Amino acid sequence: MKPLMPYQWTTAILGVLIAGAIFLLVRRDSLRSRYSVWWLLVAIVIVIVGFFPEIFNRIGLYLGVHYPPILIMTLSVGFVLVKILAMDLERSLQERKIRRLTQRLAILEGLLQERSPDEKHQPDDAINNA
Repeated sequence: MKPLMPYQWTTAILGVLIAGAIFLLVRRDSLRSRYSVWWLLVAIVIVIVGFFPEIFNRIGLYLGVHYPPILIMTLSVGFVLVKILAMDLERSLQERKIRRLTQRLAILEGLLQERSPDEKHQPDDAINNA
C-alpha cells in the first residue's frame, strides 16, 4: 500500500505545527520568550530534517556513524540532557532567590515587631487575611 504522504512531509509538517504551538503559547503568555528559543530551535531542526533528510546522512557518514538515524537519536538525547541541566540551573537560581527573599522578609518582620512591641499586630495575620 502506497503511503498518502512521504515521511519527509510528515516530519516537516510536524516541525511547523510545533513552531506554531510555540508561537501561540508565547502570544498567550503561557511560555516566556526566553524558553521558547529552545523549542523553536527544535522545530526548525525538525523542519530541516523533514525537507532535507540527507543532511543527517552526510553528517553521519562524516562522523563515522554507520546508521545515520542513530545520530538523530544521539543528538536528541544530548540536547535533552542540556535542556534538563539548564532547567535545573534555573530552578536552583529561583530557589536561592526565594530563600533570600524569605530571609529578608523575616528580618523586616523582626524589625517591624521591634518598632511596635506594644501592638499585638502580627504580619502573618495580615498576610493570611488578604
